[in-house]
Amino acid sequence: MSKLFKVGGVSKSAGGEYKVRFAADMSRVKVLTKTDTDVELMELPNEMDKPAVVTFLKTTALYQDPRFTAAIDTADAKYNGSNTVKVSRTKPAKPSLEAIKARASEAQAEADVA
Repeated sequence: MSKLFKVGGVSKSAGGEYKVRFAADMSRVKVLTKTDTDVELMELPNEMDKPAVVTFLKTTALYQDPRFTAAIDTADAKYNGSNTVKVSRTKPAKPSLEAIKARASEAQAEADVA
């Protein structure tokens, strides 16, 4: 069973980026204001899990605020999936067999000319 939240919103973290926030109650505002700025939390109409909170936030005035739109979209992609694919490579792609053969043929042709 996933955890349910009664409060959701957005705040600007100490690192300067906006993040979607989830909380059990409004006392979270007090904790967030110690480290974050631009804290905008709201009571949800009913308890929700994280994917539902993000979906709900997309229907609120917070999503219309340009400061918060990207953070909510990022959370939506994280919790609800997205049609876009993020590609991250840690090492270069291996060349295909055709590419290796082509390089060998080019090297051989250059050697024949020299």
